[in-house]
Amino acid sequence: MKQFKTAPTRRQWLALTAAASAAFSVGVQAQSTWPTKPVTLVVPFPAGGGTDAFARPFSAQFSKQSGKTLVIDNRGGAGGNLGASVAAKAAPDGYTLFMGAVHHSIAPAMYPKLDYDLERDFVPIAMVASVPHVLVVNPKNVPGDFKAFLQMVRNNPGKFNYGSAGGGTSHHLAGELFKLQSKTFITHIPYRGAGPALQDLIAGNVDMMFDGLGSSAQHIKGGRIKALMVSGNKRNPSFPDVPCAAELGLPDYNVTTWYGLWAPKGTPVDVQTRIVEEVRKAAASDDIKTSWSNSGAEFPALTGVQFGQFVTGEIKKWAAVVKASGAKLD
Repeated sequence: MKQFKTAPTRRQWLALTAAASAAFSVGVQAQSTWPTKPVTLVVPFPAGGGTDAFARPFSAQFSKQSGKTLVIDNRGGAGGNLGASVAAKAAPDGYTLFMGAVHHSIAPAMYPKLDYDLERDFVPIAMVASVPHVLVVNPKNVPGDFKAFLQMVRNNPGKFNYGSAGGGTSHHLAGELFKLQSKTFITHIPYRGAGPALQDLIAGNVDMMFDGLGSSAQHIKGGRIKALMVSGNKRNPSFPDVPCAAELGLPDYNVTTWYGLWAPKGTPVDVQTRIVEEVRKAAASDDIKTSWSNSGAEFPALTGVQFGQFVTGEIKKWAAVVKASGAKLD
């Protein structure tokens, strides 16, 4: 507060009172009334991919419970980094949020010249979904079960290919990790998002994907693609007939895709708190529970600092995987 050498005049007192009142009013408004207008959610991949598959039902639920629209802004490109860069530069007022994913914890190890920093330019809000990776194939290109598939790719190194959401994404790293652990060679074809890659898989233009279950689930159920394996040491309850990696002789193949919400650095703490409240309310809704279950996903209870600590651990983990696998941008 401004210091006066003599008693403040009436005009000075009025100015101070008005300033204090305005500051209090802004604080109360941020705490109690956010959102007062539509909120933009930057999704850094095209429609049809895993991030978008969780963003859309979340957006619908947010609008239902808050009374304000959550507008999805798909900004695909550079393995999800273009959208992240756009979101990092947005005004920190709570009206632009970013739905990133595990890909953004891989990016620092794959892209040496990123123009944003996930830990410095954003504040972590909440993890909103976690799903295992799934090996999915076009059944016309790759017939049979996992055993037949593995024999086929081992006998024909380089003949088969896999699509990914882009270089440096979890799809890419999941494929490279599979090749490393299964002692196979499969050609990598990067796309601008999982949605376009899935469309080419369904069309038979690529042979397989190591996809997050969230974007593949409905296509598996519809018979358009076939699931041969889910990552990890247990089957997914939504797809109990699909064997897990540990059953198939790959006990260390444990790749999970997760999705989270961030806000630009500088977003007021009161607004961050309100966003977390809306996320928790959405997670408890029947519509979100059903949608997540249908996708084989969980809604983890990680918010704020705890989510941030998790992301820091993921950045370190994936840097080690990138180094061990020798993965590079194509």
